[in-house]
Formats: sequence, C-alpha cells, structure tokens
Amino acid sequence: MRIDKFLNAVNITKRRAVAEDMLEHKVVFINNQAVKKAKEVKVGDIIEIKYLEKSDKFKVLQIPVTKSTPKSKMSEYVEII
Repeated sequence: MRIDKFLNAVNITKRRAVAEDMLEHKVVFINNQAVKKAKEVKVGDIIEIKYLEKSDKFKVLQIPVTKSTPKSKMSEYVEII
C-alpha cells in the first residue's frame, strides 16, 4: 500500500490530502529516508513524522485491506514508538 493511502487508512492523518502535503514537504520518513507519496509501505517499516517541535514514530504491524479503518483498530496496524 502506498504511504499516502496508508497514513489515511490507519488514521494517522485525517485526510489523504494532508498526508500528500506532508510528503511533499518532506516531513515523512520511512526507515530514516524521506519518501514520496508512491513509496510502498511494508510490515516492519518505521514511519517517522517530524513536526516543528516533536516527531512521532510508528512501526507498521500489518497492512489494512480496506480503504479506512476505525480509529479504535489503529493499534492493530501500527505501534506507536
């Protein structure tokens, strides 16, 4: 699954447009490399989002098969590091 779709599907971002904007401004990293929106996410990848004053890290546990998942199921797909 592409990183822009993944961020939206597991509720890390509220909208896919937000994810695309973050990727365009190079604040999203997979395994310490800045990525473009077409980058494929794999199980075990570490996703880092760098904000101005902090950064959030997530470990990919599984890839969702649906376009969106309930917020309550987020922990099945990513682990907050």
